[in-house]
Amino acid sequence: MNMHKQNDLMKRIKNAYPKLSKGQKLLANYILEHYEKAVFLTAAKLGKIVGVSESTVVRFANELGYDGYPKLQRALEELVKTKLTSFQRVEVTSDRIDKGHVLKFVLQSDAEKIKHTLEEIDENIFNQAIDMILDARKIYILGVRSCSALAGFLGFYFNLIFDNTKLIHTNSVSEMFEQIYKIGPEDVVIGISFPRYSKRTIKAMEFSKSRKAKVIAITDSLLSPLIQFSNCSLIARSDMASFVDSLVAPLSLINALIVALCIKKKDEVLDTLENLEKIWSEYQVYENDEEYVTNYLAPNELQ
Repeated sequence: MNMHKQNDLMKRIKNAYPKLSKGQKLLANYILEHYEKAVFLTAAKLGKIVGVSESTVVRFANELGYDGYPKLQRALEELVKTKLTSFQRVEVTSDRIDKGHVLKFVLQSDAEKIKHTLEEIDENIFNQAIDMILDARKIYILGVRSCSALAGFLGFYFNLIFDNTKLIHTNSVSEMFEQIYKIGPEDVVIGISFPRYSKRTIKAMEFSKSRKAKVIAITDSLLSPLIQFSNCSLIARSDMASFVDSLVAPLSLINALIVALCIKKKDEVLDTLENLEKIWSEYQVYENDEEYVTNYLAPNELQ
């Protein structure tokens, strides 16, 4: 897939522009100049702003080769995600949020992203990823910036399940390559990136693919630049609620990945946890019930 596929909408508008009607040209100009606003508009609202009918908006989408206005809007979403700076994201999304009900808006938005992810996920591809991971000589996990939290979570549980996991810690491209230069055909790389996509992650996946490793992408769209370097792509919806990346659906997908692998390796996982429980207890890693009662509940009951 071409790295610039996400600019496909702009190319379509440019190619179709000479044959567009006067009203459709007005729509094209508005989208080219104000795509960050157009992405949140219904066909009726977009038509009203530009001064054309809703049916003209629908015909415009068809003229560009999209099967209806929702498909055009999806292409706009992809464009916006890759184009907007953090500052612009705050500006654009602040208009969407009811300032008096921020909690409700964000939770509802996250719930919708999980719902869409569930509707769109391909279980065959998910199972393919499971098999790749189980067959791997070594598993490399890479996610930087906000995605480092997802990579760290996945790495924490993979270290309990497998003894061949490497979580890539990197602040630079050179450090990253120093950690993955031994990668080969028997290994798996799990690259995690969501808009705005990390160049470091993309370069690592490109390198891994060139070394014939199996590459699994965890990203938000089939238009993501990670896709072209992956053997297997797990898609989870993200959103841009202000400058904060909404990564709830990706985390839910990662949870599913961990649970599925735990089931496949149930006996080994149980042995590991049994041994770890003894260590955790001996070295007092976790608060136990007896300590909690003695230190917290008993003093309060005496008062």
